[in-house]
Amino acid sequence: MKLNRKLIAGAASIATLVIPAIASAAVTIENVGGSLGLGSADLKQTVLNIITFVLGLLGLIAVIMILYGGFIWLTAGGNEDKVDQAKKIISAAAVGLVVILVSWAIVNFVIGSTRNVTT
Repeated sequence: MKLNRKLIAGAASIATLVIPAIASAAVTIENVGGSLGLGSADLKQTVLNIITFVLGLLGLIAVIMILYGGFIWLTAGGNEDKVDQAKKIISAAAVGLVVILVSWAIVNFVIGSTRNVTT
């Protein structure tokens, strides 16, 4: 029963975020490629754009998880089990966010280092 409530709440949250984006424009393959900058860019820039997009999406998910943990903590009502669960969620999301930021820094360093390399 609890899982169904969480599933419904998660689906409603995602739908709330996605529906305005879908309703705002007709999405085609050309529009998606153009919005990511995949049009006529070279391979290195295309890979950088994809990695940046994925890391940004993962960062957004980590921030949402931190907010979710904070919500659980605020609604715990003094229940120690829920407070411990919220602390675990927040700490795991914070570690994930640090890993995402470090990986973003590494990718930018490697791409910046190889920018002037010629064959």
